Amino acid sequence: MTTDTVTLTGLRAVYGTGTRRVAALDGVTTSFGSGTFTAVMGPSGSGKSTLLHCAAGLDSPTEGTVTIDGTRLDDLGEDELTRLRRDRIGFVFQAFNLVSTLTAAQNVELPLRLAGRRPPDRDVVAALDAVGLADRAGHRPSELSGGEQQRVAVARALITRPAVVFADEPTGALDSAASRQVLRLLRGLVDDHGQTVVMVTHDPAAAAYADRVLLLADGRVVDELEGGITAAVVAARIAERETAPAETAAGPSW
Repeated sequence: MTTDTVTLTGLRAVYGTGTRRVAALDGVTTSFGSGTFTAVMGPSGSGKSTLLHCAAGLDSPTEGTVTIDGTRLDDLGEDELTRLRRDRIGFVFQAFNLVSTLTAAQNVELPLRLAGRRPPDRDVVAALDAVGLADRAGHRPSELSGGEQQRVAVARALITRPAVVFADEPTGALDSAASRQVLRLLRGLVDDHGQTVVMVTHDPAAAAYADRVLLLADGRVVDELEGGITAAVVAARIAERETAPAETAAGPSW
């Protein structure tokens, strides 16, 4: 039986006041089960990045609650929230965010080093081996391809054995071949290791690797796909929403 690793309840995120008031999230309630891969999609301004940032504890919602691995984030002080993000959440971003002067192995162990802990060498090697880069441990980012750098970033996200990995456009800076490598890696983490992955993407081909696709618009979940997900199915559903009567003739920009 699948349990929920992340639960969002009545999430609202409002920025600005008066005529500049924007509801980036407008009452989102959803959850992400243990050992599942969810893709979050939506047009520009739909709230998908805000959802990820609030779910990961990087931003605080105006209303609603976020629960990760049984812990409500609004019950935590700033120091406790920092520790939870460090220990229970993994992050993978479009920009690889590797330290150029450090080797791949040193980049992987950096989160634990910053927490005052020295990970055993075998754990660092195991993390790199999980992403197929054990033989590149001594290489610096400039000596790695873009796809390899992103795989190091995934290994860094895994070193703390997080409850959930949040990925924000992880293939946005990669060519198609490297993108497939990273997406297959994320898929494998779910299938082989029971990892929970939540990925924001604009690419139907990337979303096709997920078990479930959430479509956002105007800060709300407006559609959900589960089972039989292909790039064509995702693209067709997006096209349906773009051409719905409530939309403008041009449709939103996904």
